[in-house]
Amino acid sequence: MYLPDLVVAPLLEVDNVVHATTRIYESQEQNLVQLKSSKMQMGSTEKDDREEVLQAWYMDDSDEDQRLPHHRNPMEFVSLEKLAGIGVLSWRLDADNYETDDDLKKIRESRGYSYTDFREVCPENLPNYEKTIKTFFREHLHIDEEIRFCVAGSCYYDVRDINDCWIRVMVKKGGMIILPAGMYHRFTLDANNHVKVMRLFVGDPIWTPYSRPHDHLPARKEYLESFVHKAAENTLEEKNCSVTGKASREG
Repeated sequence: MYLPDLVVAPLLEVDNVVHATTRIYESQEQNLVQLKSSKMQMGSTEKDDREEVLQAWYMDDSDEDQRLPHHRNPMEFVSLEKLAGIGVLSWRLDADNYETDDDLKKIRESRGYSYTDFREVCPENLPNYEKTIKTFFREHLHIDEEIRFCVAGSCYYDVRDINDCWIRVMVKKGGMIILPAGMYHRFTLDANNHVKVMRLFVGDPIWTPYSRPHDHLPARKEYLESFVHKAAENTLEEKNCSVTGKASREG
């Protein structure tokens, strides 16, 4: 996600922040309960500590404030494994001691992230805050990976699944996310209206957003081939195996 250099300036207008914040706190608590309940029903007892700082779900089609959770009814959560299947990688790291975090160091070394900087997005630091966060919410892609490590606050990244449906990924303090080159996505804060992220790059921090549609770009074609088409083929194979197995049992 491209974030311009930020200049400290007073907030001109923020509407209904207190009301929206209350709604999101209530919704996030409900999310955790629902997620734990779903796991119990599926018989899963394994704990993935990433889920404390990273959660994902399918979005509804509402035009309400983009900073609200936008769950479907009923809620449809998405596993971090499913996100990995469409190229979205995630970690939980030590946001309070990132300078000495061995896991972060290993990730940087293995993936060649030689440059880092920080961006803080909040009403106090961002001129024309309400207008600017709407520009961040425009669907786009990049020709390189987007790597963000949340060291304070929280935010949302929305990504497209193989059927072009929106999946909302909530990233909280300690969560690190990598979006693959060529994936259509968008960014927004939640109702807390504050996030500070470490940006990581391979080489110089050149970061150009290409608004949809830019399907002709090589990065987009490579993404479709590497993830979308492959995921669709795997889904079809699973369905075929299920049908074959059912026919065998009935026969």
